[in-house]
Amino acid sequence: MVALILIGGAGTRLRPFTCDFPKPLLPVLNRPFLEYQFDVLKRHGVREIVLCTAYKPGLFHRMLGDGRSRGLRLRWVHEKHPLGTGGAVKNAQAYIRGTALVLNGDILHTLDVSAFLRFHRRNRADLSIALTRVKDPTLYGLVETDPAGRVRRFLEKPSWDEIVTNAVNAGAYLFEPSAVARIPPGVNHSLERSLFPHMLEDGARLFGYVSRGYWMDIGTVEKYLQVHIDILGGTARLPLPPGRRPGLRTGRGVRLGRELTFDRDGCTVLGDRVRVGDFARFSRHVCVGPGCEIGKGAALEDCVVLAGARIGDGAALKGCVVGPGSRVGHHASLSTGSALAGGSTLRPFSQF
Repeated sequence: MVALILIGGAGTRLRPFTCDFPKPLLPVLNRPFLEYQFDVLKRHGVREIVLCTAYKPGLFHRMLGDGRSRGLRLRWVHEKHPLGTGGAVKNAQAYIRGTALVLNGDILHTLDVSAFLRFHRRNRADLSIALTRVKDPTLYGLVETDPAGRVRRFLEKPSWDEIVTNAVNAGAYLFEPSAVARIPPGVNHSLERSLFPHMLEDGARLFGYVSRGYWMDIGTVEKYLQVHIDILGGTARLPLPPGRRPGLRTGRGVRLGRELTFDRDGCTVLGDRVRVGDFARFSRHVCVGPGCEIGKGAALEDCVVLAGARIGDGAALKGCVVGPGSRVGHHASLSTGSALAGGSTLRPFSQF
């Protein structure tokens, strides 16, 4: 089975970090986000992947190549102009020879692909949609199904008085070629707003499969940070880098100062060549990218610091994301919800 990953979006909700870098390549625990989707696919025997690009395709090519080093066969399809989710699938139709798995490129999940495929085939579905249960379904596209899993209706971002289920579209689909054939070629077309409702109206066999695994849309700064916290805290059962001591995982060439504090109930990840000054403190869940410098007495809590950033002596970071190559001056502080763009400078004693 071939898998298509839709990675054409510009990631506007995740700015400033996507201004120079596509969202699917942003690091999560110092690995490109897409690699987590690759891991899930490989675990279920999927080796052929078509990447549907539009925004900054050259970066994807440079970082991922042909996939051989990852045990994959990567193919590339580029959109010259935005085609939407449906148009992106149609653009890759030449690679769809049978049942195809389609994934949104900004979802971190632990979908059981094998069980999803068995469900799809057992129901002789034309198209199956992976669903996940959420606490607030008003934020997503709701999918109502009957007891057998057959889709009854779609409701985009419903109000509370319209909600009869909390199962929402999880951004993973199984397509038969007949479903792909319904998408008009060369135009902007939406799977969620056009193809799926039209297939339902026509009586096609659409089914919804409820996934019990972890699921998170990393489309905003808050969710990007939350994904790190969920992995480090064990909510998302995904592999962590090797440990060095309780609460600490380090890469190669890390230099640690004296009298450091690491939270034994949390987890801190330090990338390759990180330098940490004396008396620095790491609380709860922290990820520091490669080549960063953490100053003497700095305090970091529930935050992400991306590659090459420098955090000054006595600086305090809490609930924030610091962009690559940024400079945080001594005794400056970043509070919950802060997002410091790559290459920025926060002057000493500033509060942000």
